[in-house]
Amino acid sequence: MIQSTVGAQPGAVAVARGMSHFGEHALGWVAIAGIGAVLDAPRRRQWAGVAVGAVGSHAASIVIKRVVRRPRPNDPSVHINVSTPSKLSFPSSHATSTTAAAVLLGRLTGLPLTAVLVPPMLLSRLVLGVHYPTDVLAGSALGAISAAAILKFEGDK
Repeated sequence: MIQSTVGAQPGAVAVARGMSHFGEHALGWVAIAGIGAVLDAPRRRQWAGVAVGAVGSHAASIVIKRVVRRPRPNDPSVHINVSTPSKLSFPSSHATSTTAAAVLLGRLTGLPLTAVLVPPMLLSRLVLGVHYPTDVLAGSALGAISAAAILKFEGDK
């Protein structure tokens, strides 16, 4: 349904693919954190926390994927619009690292980045046909938990 509505809009698949490449292995979030750390030396530790949160949450999602072993959507009505590094679906690593990064970046910048960054990434995974809705929701929850752990650790220092 999402593919036939949102995915049918001009440019939607191309934008979703771009988001997919940005979020692959949390590398886009690590790059943003690295740039922030260089440009904002007084808060370098918090910028490092963004990178650690994105990568750590991504790693946690990979471990869970290997335990759960849920296959990606495989239905003739679903068009797969991007290649994936694995055939495993639950939870979405893109949703996980994006949520963790957005929460941490939002806390660092004071901007409502979770509301701005997370829904488009979750939607992009569905438009691309590589996840079920529960995959992206679980990934987002895992990312939020990961970000909370980073924030607690930073608060304890």
